[in-house]
Amino acid sequence: MEKHSVLVGLVGTNLQFSMAPQIHMTEGDRNGLRYVYRLIDLANNGTSTASLQDLVKAAPDLGFNGLAVTHPFKEAIIPFLADLSPDAQLLGAVNTVVFSGARSTGHNTDWSGYAAAFRAQTVGWKTDRVALLGVGGAGKAVAHALLSCGVGHLSLVVRNPDKVARIVHDLGLRHGADRISIADSLEQAVSTADGLVNGTPIGMAAHPGNPVPPELLRANLWVSDLIYNPGETELLKAARLAGASTINGMGMLIYQAAQQFELFTGISPDIQRMQEHVNQLLLSKKS
Repeated sequence: MEKHSVLVGLVGTNLQFSMAPQIHMTEGDRNGLRYVYRLIDLANNGTSTASLQDLVKAAPDLGFNGLAVTHPFKEAIIPFLADLSPDAQLLGAVNTVVFSGARSTGHNTDWSGYAAAFRAQTVGWKTDRVALLGVGGAGKAVAHALLSCGVGHLSLVVRNPDKVARIVHDLGLRHGADRISIADSLEQAVSTADGLVNGTPIGMAAHPGNPVPPELLRANLWVSDLIYNPGETELLKAARLAGASTINGMGMLIYQAAQQFELFTGISPDIQRMQEHVNQLLLSKKS
């Protein structure tokens, strides 16, 4: 019997280190699909929106079922899409495009992927007050996820409050204006928080360091970092040494990929199997 074919592309820049093709194609094969996942790196095109528009227009004719979208195009791609899911509309960011014929619909599985991982990994944790560092593309999605998961109040730690005023307003309309605010300072936000989430790139190999002074960390504070490689960032290491509970970005990576897979194929993937596969990939990279 001939396998059903699925063709997906990842659109972004500097994609050579992405694990997405291996994650998606392996799970596709295990579900009896001929799943092809291509990297579409637009770095050589000057990351122009004209190239992005041409790609969205041509992709259905070239046989693509959908596109995964990463930095720096999650916001830039929106004007070229026919439809947006309600959450992609709210966040003003798209990481998944599904084609139905020539019609394109943008989705955001960053927020729902983090929400699914958060619910699975934080059972019993206190979430009355949470501080979130950074409200960029990923940070906006995580803010929506945390409020959707029942966090009582979310305090945003940002460098430029004016840049996040719109998302604070929009999330306030969705979840309640009294549940989200911009912190006066990092120290103030962390000192009153039950949990802390790092939505900045600080801690990645290309951006080493710890965004939080270790002396602010304590045993009755849980810490979540969106970074998954390295598995223990300097922030998580310092938090663990302070006695805090910690989680890295692995759960978000897997759940958002699983939700993308289902949008592209209509098949619910095996989350545990995907987790084991990603662990193997990370181990192979270290060896």
